[in-house]
Amino acid sequence: MDMIKRYAVYYAPPEGAFASRASAWLGWDAAAGQPLDPPDLGLPAAEITRDPRKYGFHGTLKPPFRLAEGRDADELHRAVAGLARRLSPVTLPGLRLASLGGFLALVPEGDAAPLQALAATVVAALDGLRAPLTEAEIARRRPDRLTPRQRELLRLWGYPYVMEEFRFHLTLTDRLEEPLATQAAQILDAHFAPVLPRPFRIADLCLFGEAEDGRFRLLHRYTLSG
Repeated sequence: MDMIKRYAVYYAPPEGAFASRASAWLGWDAAAGQPLDPPDLGLPAAEITRDPRKYGFHGTLKPPFRLAEGRDADELHRAVAGLARRLSPVTLPGLRLASLGGFLALVPEGDAAPLQALAATVVAALDGLRAPLTEAEIARRRPDRLTPRQRELLRLWGYPYVMEEFRFHLTLTDRLEEPLATQAAQILDAHFAPVLPRPFRIADLCLFGEAEDGRFRLLHRYTLSG
C-alpha cells in the first residue's frame, strides 16, 4: 500500500448487503481498496459522488488527521485497539435518508446522545497523536464562516464539527441543486431502503488511512468490547 498521509476513525458497515450496496453506489470499496462500477439508477452517479467516493462509505467518529511528529502508525493502532477494548457498542433504531445542506446522507433515528458521547471520547482520547493544523489547513475550514464555538473546537481538536457540534451521518452525494436533489433523494431512498440496518449498531472502530492517491482505505476494524 502507498504511504499513508492521514488517518481517521470511522464507522463502516460490516460485510453484507448494506456495505456492498453503499460501496457500489459510491464506486469505491474502501475495505478492498478497489474501484467499483456504480449501479444504473438513472442518476449521474460518477458525477455526484466525487467527494464521498474518496473517503469510502463511512460515518466519521474522529475526522482525518496527520500523525504528530514522533508518533507512528503502530502507536496509533495500539491506541485505537485500547480504546475499543473499553468502549461499548452503540445501538440506535435505524437509519433514514436526509438532505444536509444540499447533500444526501443517511442519518440515525432515535436518541443520538450515546453516539455523540462515543465520538467525543474517540476524538479526545486520540488527540495526542494528531499533528497541529497548519495555517493552510485552518484556512481551508473557512473560519470566517464558523461560529465562535466552532472556531474554538477547530483550535482545540482540529475540526469544527466535534463534541456538541457533532452530527453523525453517512454521506451519499455531493451537494446537489434542484431538481436533481429531489430526484436523487427519491431514487436513493428506494434503493437503500431494503438494506438499511434495523436496528443500527456501531460495534467497532474502523481505522482508515488516506493513501498517496487521495483515497481512504480501511486499515483495521477494532471490536468495541467494553
